[in-house]
Amino acid sequence: MTRVAGLDHLTLLGVAPPELVTVSAAAGFGAVGLRVSPARDDERPWPMTPGSAMLAQTALRLADTGIAVLDVEAIRLRPWPGPRPAEFTPVLEAAAELGARFVNAICEDPDLSRLSDEFGRLAEEARPYAVRPVIEFMAYRTVRTLDDAVAIAAGSGGGVLIDALHVQRCGVSLDALRAVDPGLVSYVQLCDAPLAAPAGEGAEITEARDGRLLPGDGELPLLGLLAALPAGIPVAVEAPAAGAGARPAEFATRARRALSSVLSRAELSQAKERPS
Repeated sequence: MTRVAGLDHLTLLGVAPPELVTVSAAAGFGAVGLRVSPARDDERPWPMTPGSAMLAQTALRLADTGIAVLDVEAIRLRPWPGPRPAEFTPVLEAAAELGARFVNAICEDPDLSRLSDEFGRLAEEARPYAVRPVIEFMAYRTVRTLDDAVAIAAGSGGGVLIDALHVQRCGVSLDALRAVDPGLVSYVQLCDAPLAAPAGEGAEITEARDGRLLPGDGELPLLGLLAALPAGIPVAVEAPAAGAGARPAEFATRARRALSSVLSRAELSQAKERPS
């Protein structure tokens, strides 16, 4: 079975969704991740609400190129002083129109019990749209451990998103990844980085959002990571780097080559370890 290989939008967030589809397809990716709603307050949103011209144009580009949407972002799970506004629905409707497999939930509520309930409601609301919510652990978000992410996703119908950088920065072992129910693992985002976290206040956030390396250009144990995850799960490059948006087509091509190299090395390594 051919593994789905995509390019996530954070890698080239300044590129509009329709153009990102074109760039990704030209670079040889079979899928793309799209930011249809901002993940933070200071982010300029793309006009991707249901009924918008850009959403329709993106859907046409997908049909023309034949590539799929692996995921859309983002639904922010945050505390509200009163009743929660109906903010899930526009993102889910956009995801369904684009044929996305997953929708990424951003964890901002420090009350993990309440956040877990909210993720469960999201999973329930997402079912009619045939899109699966996923939760991601990050050292600088409220869900900081693999165990917490698994506990929140388990039984909800949602899944866990694995990001190579966050695995390293959160201190998650490969043995811990192997122990996760394979049915909970949705897909994996690959990038590279030094083993040591950057020093300074806010440095890990800056690294995650604008300072990653392409797969194979750093020190992360990417071959071991892939071996620890369910065989053949979808993989996406999420490697935002300063200056990448200046020549998006060139950077996307470099990203695809880097991913192909890492995947080929991983397959060779795993083949050698199989009993003959």
